[in-house]
Amino acid sequence: MKVFRKIRFQLIGNGKASKYLKYAIGEILLVVIGILIALQINNWNEAKKENSILHEYLVKIKSHTKEDLRQLDSISKGRKRIADICKKARVAMLTQTEEDNVYLMMVSGTAFADFYFKPKTDGYESLKNSSSFGKINNTALDSLLIQYHGIIQQIAENEKSYNDYLLTQEAHISKHFDRTLVLASAFMPQDSLAQLDIPESKLIKTFKAYSSLAPFRNVVSLAAFQYDTMIDQYQELKHTGALVIKEIEELTENNL
Repeated sequence: MKVFRKIRFQLIGNGKASKYLKYAIGEILLVVIGILIALQINNWNEAKKENSILHEYLVKIKSHTKEDLRQLDSISKGRKRIADICKKARVAMLTQTEEDNVYLMMVSGTAFADFYFKPKTDGYESLKNSSSFGKINNTALDSLLIQYHGIIQQIAENEKSYNDYLLTQEAHISKHFDRTLVLASAFMPQDSLAQLDIPESKLIKTFKAYSSLAPFRNVVSLAAFQYDTMIDQYQELKHTGALVIKEIEELTENNL
């Protein structure tokens, strides 16, 4: 700046107004160019910072989605086993062959298990509430995430409906039936059960009475069909989740 000031004073002192004007214009252009370069660098730094923040959100969502998929695998296998058992038990009930399939009827009591899929959604919710969300708004990833969390909502509603029904049926049973022996035979280890000195014939008799109740048969019949719907939804969510992971990987590798 001292050099520029010296040049200006020399031009003015020598009466070279036209040269000074040209110099002044050149100096202004240099200042403008300097400002533009500084702004560009600042914008580049801000964009880099925003991309870094978005990258962190996406990595978190990707990690959560992978955890969801692992959980879905476990729940799907559990529900599939129960559905297969309940379908066979329902056939036994329709053909009135429960006497020949006592063990099957006992195992079908697992239809009362209240499974819940518990997805990790805080990463996505944090992204939606941040300024970084605008960078993926109306993109392929945005559409996939909306679809993914829409299916999660459907699953939650179906699971709640089914589990609430279980509670009402269990309440009906408990009003008229002591489930102590049934629960003991279902959940206690065999060595612990043996120590109670309860004859197996009594356990079987108790369970036959239990499995003949309408609420029990209702739950087994519902599980035989409802579980297929739930498993289909789990598979749909797994497919969409895999697409979400793939899209995030492409974004983070190419752009962020």
